[in-house]
Amino acid sequence: MAEQEETNPWGSKSWSYLSTLRQQSPLIQCITNLVSMDLMANTLLAAGASPAMIHSILEIPDFTPHTQSVLINVGTLTPEWLPAMKAAAGVANQFGKPWVLDPAAVGASGFRLKACLELIELKPTVIRGNGSEIISLSMASIGSGKGADSLHESSDALEAAKSLAKSSGAIVAISGSVDFVTDGQRVVGAHNGLPMMQKITASGCAVTALIAAFVAIDPTHAFEATASAFSVFGLAGEIGMGSAKGPASLRMHLIDSLYALDQETVLHRVKITSFS
Repeated sequence: MAEQEETNPWGSKSWSYLSTLRQQSPLIQCITNLVSMDLMANTLLAAGASPAMIHSILEIPDFTPHTQSVLINVGTLTPEWLPAMKAAAGVANQFGKPWVLDPAAVGASGFRLKACLELIELKPTVIRGNGSEIISLSMASIGSGKGADSLHESSDALEAAKSLAKSSGAIVAISGSVDFVTDGQRVVGAHNGLPMMQKITASGCAVTALIAAFVAIDPTHAFEATASAFSVFGLAGEIGMGSAKGPASLRMHLIDSLYALDQETVLHRVKITSFS
């Protein structure tokens, strides 16, 4: 086992995050879009976390201080929800809790872009988006995506991600055929996953939830936690595809595979490499 940990240190890191998550079951508050709530909650439960889909601003002062991390996803953003998102981010900061921003379809409208830029001012720990979303945020411009779908490969957004990480102070994560993570200097790529996962609505939202859970375990190493979450989620998809016939059954088997992941599988099959 020690030899395997030495040859694949990221496998060891990833297993440490997942096993600790299962032991501690941290409370993760998700202020997220209406499409993703079910898959996001089930992903968190399968991984071992405790999800809470609390989004009323009236509950933020009482509830958010007791969470271990907060996830904010703007996929079905409305003017009524934005104040609660800002309030939750503020409370997370006040109590020293990590929070993660998913700027879904940020380039679709000026309203959405402005909201995300205002949220970034509240210092998220991690920002996770697809290539087009990260480019839109970095350039503060609209029109670079197709709704929530990306028109760019994750590699196309690497320089934008580095720039965004430096300007925001956040770890920036880009989903794609390779999932990249950067702090503005270091870059790693998580190579687990498969294209069929992109045919499951809210799969990107779900991996952001797993990132929030892993970061809750070790907020001081958000870079490593984010890369590990990407790889573990992708690995669950790879295993699930062995029993799936298409996107609908992959969704089910992905959740089952995440729940059943064991140490040997994670140590041997997590694939994360350095690009810096």
